[in-house]
Amino acid sequence: MSEKVLLILSDGMRPESLDACAHPFIAKMKAAGAYTPCAQTVMPSVTLPCHMSLFHSVPPDRHGILTNTYTPQVRPINGLCEQLRLAGKTCGLFYNWGELRDLAKPGSVARGCFISGRIYTYEKANEIVTAEAVRFVNAAAPHFVFLYLGHTDEAGHAYGWMSDEYIKAVYSSWDLIEKAVTSIPDGYAVIITSDHGGHDRSHGLNIPEDMTIPLFIKSKSVTAGSELKDASILDIAPTVTKLLGAAPAEEWEDKPLL
Repeated sequence: MSEKVLLILSDGMRPESLDACAHPFIAKMKAAGAYTPCAQTVMPSVTLPCHMSLFHSVPPDRHGILTNTYTPQVRPINGLCEQLRLAGKTCGLFYNWGELRDLAKPGSVARGCFISGRIYTYEKANEIVTAEAVRFVNAAAPHFVFLYLGHTDEAGHAYGWMSDEYIKAVYSSWDLIEKAVTSIPDGYAVIITSDHGGHDRSHGLNIPEDMTIPLFIKSKSVTAGSELKDASILDIAPTVTKLLGAAPAEEWEDKPLL
């Protein structure tokens, strides 16, 4: 098995928001690959701990990041980009929330692109990082690209999860997801997910609204229109390495979804 992978994460995107915004590309992705509205994230359901768990396939009590402040791991383990680098694969990270800079160790990423959502607004920064990710894929054909879109989480905190403004942010994020997926070569597998949900104007609790995330996988290795079962954010890194024919780290705790 060897497919290149584009992983897109829309921060704070609750599964219920997909039906509410009714973007037509959502139905196309469900039909083209495997999907679940019931994947689970980790506690605390906070952005940096969730991303560290996604990239390292261990819960926060193992990698030690319990807030949005990064601290070096006491017992370091390789994350997704380090494992791909060991396998001779090239990676790119594109994001608009600066705290994600420590997801990968120096030297494991061929291209890193940070566009500050706090300076440009997250809506505009989403547009810029998406364009940069598409440009990189088409110019360099990397094996793995991570594209982070922060507008949905920003709207949730500002206006409330499932508010009209939040749903509008989800819709505009799916405009960019569609642009990214349809602007790169067909040979890329695509994974679309979130890090956590949200309630009122916050998140971080062990409640379904915060802990449940959507997960899409479009790949020649999955059956179109199928359902992903018992999926977790911890499964994503093992799934990416399997798609790319690379080895997972020995310490990773979860399974590939293929």
